[in-house]
Amino acid sequence: MNKIIATLIAGLFATAAFAQTSDVAKAQAEANQDVAKAQQKEAKVDAKADKKANKAIAKADKAHDEAQAKVAVEQAKANEKVAKADPEDKAKAAAKGEKAVAKAEEKAEKKTVKADAKAIKTAVDATEDKALAANKTAAVKAKSDAEVKEAAAKH
Repeated sequence: MNKIIATLIAGLFATAAFAQTSDVAKAQAEANQDVAKAQQKEAKVDAKADKKANKAIAKADKAHDEAQAKVAVEQAKANEKVAKADPEDKAKAAAKGEKAVAKAEEKAEKKTVKADAKAIKTAVDATEDKALAANKTAAVKAKSDAEVKEAAAKH
């Protein structure tokens, strides 16, 4: 009789230990899935943010190149007008050409500054998106760790 009671008690403890391990393992598996999903979402957000920032930088570079090309065209026009001008009008044509070039450079600089500012803003927004995604991932990890600890504490 004592052996039967001892066997039953040992079986009870073994079942309780197995149940506890099962619940903790299940909670751990769910936590790992949640963390993996969060990391996947974070990677997706990072890639999207990088793509957006790179696109804005490329656009700013293109605007800068276009502006410089316009200045070069204006410079060429001014040089052509000076070359075609009569000898007594060369100084006047040169001054007029320099004024046109200066105006073109001013426009180009303004356009470049605006494009750079927009690219910087986009890069900052991308960094913000990345930080928020990283924060969400950290929160999911913390929540998952807490759920695993809670499952372990129940038994």
